[in-house]
Amino acid sequence: MSDASQPVDDVATKVDEGALGSFASGVQTTEEYPLRVEGLRKSFGGITAVDGATFQVESGSLTGLIGPNGAGKSTTFNLITGMIKPDAGTVTFNGEDITGLDPHEVANRGMVRTFQIARELSEMTVLENMMLAPQRQRGEELWRSVLPGVRNDVREQEEELLERVWEVLDFFDIDHIAEEYAGNLSGGQRKLLEMARALLTDPDMLLLDEPFAGVNPTLEKKLLEHIHELREQGYTFLLVEHDMDLIMNNCEHVIVLHQGRVLTEGTPDDIRSNEEVIEAYLGGNV
Repeated sequence: MSDASQPVDDVATKVDEGALGSFASGVQTTEEYPLRVEGLRKSFGGITAVDGATFQVESGSLTGLIGPNGAGKSTTFNLITGMIKPDAGTVTFNGEDITGLDPHEVANRGMVRTFQIARELSEMTVLENMMLAPQRQRGEELWRSVLPGVRNDVREQEEELLERVWEVLDFFDIDHIAEEYAGNLSGGQRKLLEMARALLTDPDMLLLDEPFAGVNPTLEKKLLEHIHELREQGYTFLLVEHDMDLIMNNCEHVIVLHQGRVLTEGTPDDIRSNEEVIEAYLGGNV
């Protein structure tokens, strides 16, 4: 992990190269399977939500995580990203055991998530929400903000960050609402904002929890285009989604959870032809 004193401008030089190309400079992973989950368990009272889940996610892939309500998908996401602590099992990211780390520590290592319900700061503008996302901002250190000799350094970095923020806003087609309060956005616009903000943290991997819930078809198509373009640039995605057609048509690999365990995994064609999946989850028609 890089030193916390590393200046943001070392990672904020992602200028536009054909709409997106430069964002890929933030992808640092060298692992074939950057995320490995082994024997993950979590119980709440007498209910076991995750029961020995074991899987891995290939670098640069768009992997789907499916299962009915209560299968443990969101709990698994929460365990991976440090929102809750597991009772047993390990989570390894880029070769490092991150089991039980706090969410900000997980994010600092290059894995970020979005939520089923977008968590924007509603009383701040879209632009202000975006400016909060980049890590290691010099202005966050009080002494840098007040000492005359270093204030210019802070100001220069903010200008560089602002330029990058506008590039990301433009990529996600929300630059025209930059001055709008986030609380006034539609559900789809909030999802775009959340994904854009996540990208500004320079992640290697993004975990998306039902990013298309409540999104109209036009914005759904736009979100999918952005995800595929980012994946082509080397980002890795793990996607929870209830829309089976969307998962089957867009993911290279699909993991099926059942009662907190991995029932099976494989290509969409493998899942479509799996009798256990068809009978247990999909009513005979995938």
